[in-house]
This record gives sequence, C-alpha cells and structure tokens, in this order.
Amino acid sequence: MFTKTSLQDWENLVKKQLKTDDFLSVLMKENLEGITVKPYYAAVERPLKNLPKVEESTHLVSAYQENLEDQAFAFLLDKNVENLEEKVIFVNNKDLAEHISVEENNRYFSLIDVFDEDTGELHENLGKELLEKSFERNICIDAALHQNSGASIQQQLATALAKSKDLTEIFGAEVQKKIIFRFAVGGNYFFEIAKIRAFKLLFNQFSKEFGLDEIPYIFAETSMRNKAANDAENNLIRSTLELSAAMIGGADAVFCNNFRIVGANSLSEEISFKQQIVLAYESIINVFDDAGNGSYYIDNITQQFAEKSWKLFLEMEEEGGYSELMKAGTLQKNIFDHALEEQKWVEEGKLKLIGVNLYPKTEKTRSVDELYNPSVIKPVRWAEMYE
Repeated sequence: MFTKTSLQDWENLVKKQLKTDDFLSVLMKENLEGITVKPYYAAVERPLKNLPKVEESTHLVSAYQENLEDQAFAFLLDKNVENLEEKVIFVNNKDLAEHISVEENNRYFSLIDVFDEDTGELHENLGKELLEKSFERNICIDAALHQNSGASIQQQLATALAKSKDLTEIFGAEVQKKIIFRFAVGGNYFFEIAKIRAFKLLFNQFSKEFGLDEIPYIFAETSMRNKAANDAENNLIRSTLELSAAMIGGADAVFCNNFRIVGANSLSEEISFKQQIVLAYESIINVFDDAGNGSYYIDNITQQFAEKSWKLFLEMEEEGGYSELMKAGTLQKNIFDHALEEQKWVEEGKLKLIGVNLYPKTEKTRSVDELYNPSVIKPVRWAEMYE
C-alpha cells in the first residue's frame, strides 16, 4: 500500500527543494491577460459542466483544391466551385455569398461580417440579404481580425459579444441562431483552450438575456500574429499546437492558414490542411464535445476569462456598444495599447519566437511606429519588426 501524501506534504517538499517558504512567488509567472495561474491545482471551486459544441465532430476545413475533393469534406471558398457534392462549404467572399447557388446535398455557412472594419458601421442591407440565403449560419462575427491585430483574449471575447448585441438590436433575438463566430487561435496553448470554452459560457449567458439558450457556432483558424517569414517550418509547429487547442476547446470547425508567409503555393496549402488530418486521426480530439472538461487548471482559467470578459462587455455597452466605440476610436486605441505591450514583450524576449528573437536573435528592422496605428485595427505579425 502507498502512504497517503497530503497537499501540505507536497508543499513542504517544494519549499525544501526551492529553499524558500515563499515558493508561490518563485513558481507563478505573470501574463498579459491579468489571469492568475497557480503552479498547481488540487481542486476547482466551481467545476464546470460539459460545454457542448454544435457539430457532432469538428470539421477539418481546407482551402479549395480540386485534388483534395476526395480527402476534404469541408472547404473554404473564395470563388465559386461547381459540382461539389456532400460538402460543408464556408463562404469567405461577400460577392460569392450573394450569388452562390445553394445545392441541397451541401451545407453552407457564411463567413461574411456585416460590420465595417474601419468605422464599425453595421451594413443592415447586407445583413438582410445574407439572412435571406438558405445558409445554416448566415452572418459571421469576425474576432480573428482582433486577435491578429493584438487584442487581448478579453477584448476578443467582449467585442464578439458587443457585436452580437448590435446584431440582436437590429435583427431581433432569433438572429443569434444564425451567427457563426470566427476566432483566431494563438500560441498560448491552455489560454486558447480556455478562450473558446469561455466564449461558450459567455454567449450562452448572453442568449439567456433574450429568452434563448444558444450554443455558439465557432469557426477557429490558426493565428498569423506569431508566424514568421523566415524558417517557415517553425510555423508548422506553432499552427499544430493552435489547431490542437481549437479542437480541445470545442470549436465546430478548424482551418489552418498557409504556413508560408512568403512563397506560399498549393503544396504548402495542402500541408497546412493535412496537419488537421494527422491531429484528428492520431488523437481523435475532434470528436469530443469538451475534451478540456475536468481539468482543474483549464476550468479555473476558463471561468476567469469569462468573468473578466463579461465585465468588459458590460463596460463597452455602458459606453454605447461596439459601433459607437469604433466611431469614437476608443476600441482601436484599446487594442493598439495591448498590441504594443505584446510587441514589447517580444522585444524583451518574454514572448519567444524561435528564429526571430531566439536561436538566433535577429536585429530589428522596423519600429513600433512603422507597424502600428492607434486609430486602425489591422493585423500585424510580431516577426515583422525583424523582417
């Protein structure tokens, strides 16, 4: 029989090994999100129930290539493709969404955001046109733009809710059943798992304010923020972790952006897609509703993200909501401030990018002022400072 070891016994051993009673200050690390991360977890105060997804299993989405028609069951389309059968189609082009012919044996989802990226204005007529289409999900709320522009996780989640509120006010509560949420998944593995799970909690709570009980449909793609033009193969490692986080977090569909920033071609596009197949077939993490459920750590940070993001959402609503904050330039400035703090961490080596600021450390070629604009939300890769 094993001797029962108490939590206090473990803590005493750690104190002895580290030669300090204040071992928490040694083991705890700061992060830009303001989330408390303990060095260990023995329990979680409020265990979460299973957080389901809409789809039975996560769709593995490929950019369209004719040679992949037999291997991929879900495609991202930027232009019309005829004679596709029994496919899940994510329409990624506004003109295509307006004119595509819907076939009965395919499923269609619109990735068209009806908000102007620069002004925040909601294009009501475009929204009405999309809602008339025979798509399963007609309007996209794009939070990927904000992640790639340097927004914090809380800003991404709160902004997605704020855009949902504006849509609900214009089109009514039933529009919530027609929304698809597009998120970019970054390299902070457990935080990104928690981000997706937290949004499920948040949107469900939001929908209940309107007498509904909705689960958000989540389309997750790999981030461009941490990708580099040099040593492109390193991007494969980064995107593999991001895809894994998206599947474990419970995304309904995942898409891998081309791992080559420079010299992208059909082969690199195919390799990027097949990362998903390897992950799904080797680990089957795409079939679970909520693979992160039961982890004390993930449950704890999921709840922290949800609580902080809900608070930020309420603050945004008090200031007029998404469109008003965009018109005033407030949201752009807030994202700009966080993006600069991230970039500072990259410069200081707190955020490490192999081949950029580590192994080897390269010299800066561009300044922060050249990369960022406080009045515009625009994607910027960390590595651009060194390329």
